[in-house]
Amino acid sequence: MALHVIVGAGPVGAATASLLAERGEQVRVVTRGGGGPEHPAIERVAADATDADRLTTLTEGAAALYNCASPQYHRWLTDWPPIAQALLTAAERTGAVLATASNLYGYGEVDGPITADTPLAATHPKLKLRADMWRDALAAYEAGKIRATEVRASDYVEANSIFGVVLAKPLRAGKRANVPAALDVPHSWTSITDVARTLVTVAGDERGWGTAWLVPTNPPLTIRQLAARFTEVHGTPPAKLGALPYAVLWTAGLFSPMIRELRTTRYQFIRPFVIDSSVTERTFDLPPTNLDSALKNVAD
Repeated sequence: MALHVIVGAGPVGAATASLLAERGEQVRVVTRGGGGPEHPAIERVAADATDADRLTTLTEGAAALYNCASPQYHRWLTDWPPIAQALLTAAERTGAVLATASNLYGYGEVDGPITADTPLAATHPKLKLRADMWRDALAAYEAGKIRATEVRASDYVEANSIFGVVLAKPLRAGKRANVPAALDVPHSWTSITDVARTLVTVAGDERGWGTAWLVPTNPPLTIRQLAARFTEVHGTPPAKLGALPYAVLWTAGLFSPMIRELRTTRYQFIRPFVIDSSVTERTFDLPPTNLDSALKNVAD
């Protein structure tokens, strides 16, 4: 039974902690408020993830240190750098594998499917930040200072995505869902379960180190197709959807910092934005979770 330290208890951190605990591992979840899933094998610790000394102490003897932190999106440029640096420092001091749960922002705007060979080409400061975090970890890995890996997922099926936040509740109630995105362009949707599975797999397998991996993800669906699948799975009335004009999103951003920041990634939802995760699937024998099963787990 090895110790695994997870920074962050959002959807991915909680899923990763639960997966490890159910496998019989010892898990320590670190958050500012001491939250996280309840399980006999999970220790929940309140600590500041920017405190490298404290994080090092909590990670001593751990097999892996998982970066599942999720600063508020509009605070990324302020909050991410000190967290990322503290994680690198703790990984170097303790020898724990640094395994990061990331996203597709670092690629920037793309003209085709994102594959294992697609370069990180984002130029917007907020998008480039996630790419730079991986570049820093990779440089430390190549210098022999740490062991590191990263997994990259598309928008989640179950939570914290335009689907989980905007569509699920009205669709369950048989109401019309108005979406700040195009309804008929292909988009990849990743299950949080698969993020956790991939993260734990690559952290514990030498083949995973020094590389970033695309999380196994089902074939892309448009928002309209995904909504129809969701209502079929839940036995609710057929989906009724509307696409909100960009002007509505822009105006809402005047009053909400979070919505204002969504303008930055609008490109992901107005033209095809898909991933090809076949390399990860073949390398680690990790097929994606059945989409209907994932949709059944979408919270109210």
